[in-house]
Amino acid sequence: MAIVDMLMPRMGESVFEGNIIKWLKDVGDKIDEDESLLEVATDKVDTEIPSPYSGVVVEILAQEGDTVEVGKPIMRIETAQVEDIPSQDVTPVQETSTASVPDVEIKELVSPTVTTPSDLLLAEPVRGRFYSPLVMNISRKEGIEMPELERVKGTGKDGRVTKKDLFSYIEVRGQVKPIKEQVVVKEVSVPKVEKATPIEQQVFSKEPKPVSKPATSFSGETEIIEMTRMRKLIAERMLESKQTSAHVTSFVEADVTNVVFWRHKWKKHFKEKEDTILTLTPLFIEAVVKAIKDYPMINVSVDGDRIILKKDINISLAVALPSGNLITPVIKHADQLNIVGLTKQVNVVAKKARENKLGPDDLSDGTYTVSNMGSFGNVMGTPIINQPQVGILALGAVVKKPAVIETEYGDTIGIRHMMMLSHTYDHRVVDGALGGMFVRRVADYLEKFDPNRPI
Repeated sequence: MAIVDMLMPRMGESVFEGNIIKWLKDVGDKIDEDESLLEVATDKVDTEIPSPYSGVVVEILAQEGDTVEVGKPIMRIETAQVEDIPSQDVTPVQETSTASVPDVEIKELVSPTVTTPSDLLLAEPVRGRFYSPLVMNISRKEGIEMPELERVKGTGKDGRVTKKDLFSYIEVRGQVKPIKEQVVVKEVSVPKVEKATPIEQQVFSKEPKPVSKPATSFSGETEIIEMTRMRKLIAERMLESKQTSAHVTSFVEADVTNVVFWRHKWKKHFKEKEDTILTLTPLFIEAVVKAIKDYPMINVSVDGDRIILKKDINISLAVALPSGNLITPVIKHADQLNIVGLTKQVNVVAKKARENKLGPDDLSDGTYTVSNMGSFGNVMGTPIINQPQVGILALGAVVKKPAVIETEYGDTIGIRHMMMLSHTYDHRVVDGALGGMFVRRVADYLEKFDPNRPI
């Protein structure tokens, strides 16, 4: 017999701690290797952590709600033989999800005893409540939007909605009046402030100006919404990035007409042959990868006074989650993929993000970030750098515009598909010349795209 410590694993690059959401095992429970032990949350992903050992839980060293640094002990496990103990490090772990359990098996496990709709709903919605990935997946499949989910009564810890709660509600959902989010706006009368007399101005002009303080009271119809855990973490990371890097943004407008026409020409054939959708995003990423090869000092990170040059080109792609938050899964070794490989990888990570199935490995080792702001109808933006990277490219919406076309017979005016590229970079290590030339080179590759190239 041997007692070993299970350590908090590292779950992605620049992730140095994790928050324990829930323990799935207790002291005295038997566990198998790779069996899920606990749920851990970071600013990048929520995931279940598997056990590196088989044995019996002897002691739990961290409580639910605790934030633990990577590499710190969180549990003690008694194993059978010393020689059977596998080596344990703090490398990223793969996500294990209960969302893959077949529907028929899930339903056999649920035996709701309450069938009255009023007993399953709260009088008022609960804002900012945590929902597990499994609950979110079931809600999406059943078409339950957030305003409705916030009214479901939860029997889990701190009022969380469990799988059983949700299935109980779904069974009687047809008897409940549809729930829609309502926003109440009420005008608030402001007392009229009379202008100070000349004497009052003279007397009070020499007084020190009062220091403004955050408002502590509210009038009219207002609602206080607590930030979710993920929103708090995102806010912290955004502030840290602005405080760490000297942000500068360069803009270039690119004519992507040839790219648009080529994609339109091949999209049907691509779907039939590769069984996946061909979008513009992988074509844009291809141009970014080529430009990184030309300007490798964009593909770096900063460690104190040292610049770390990355040999791998791993593209972090900003993807919107169902909650509205953005997450950046990584397309690894993007320089080794052709357009078919890039397209499949883009579609895979986007699908996993939308279904809350991203694991820590999907979010680690990114070297440069691309954000498609055009998918939201934005023509341009100034994104915040994804630390510890030093650059991020925002792709604006593709818009038809009249433009000057240079021909061998002279200039003419035509309708072209134009797009703004916004390159934000860390001015500590990327000068304006390099930052500007890089985004210009991306635009050049897009404008010189061969419309006759095969797939």
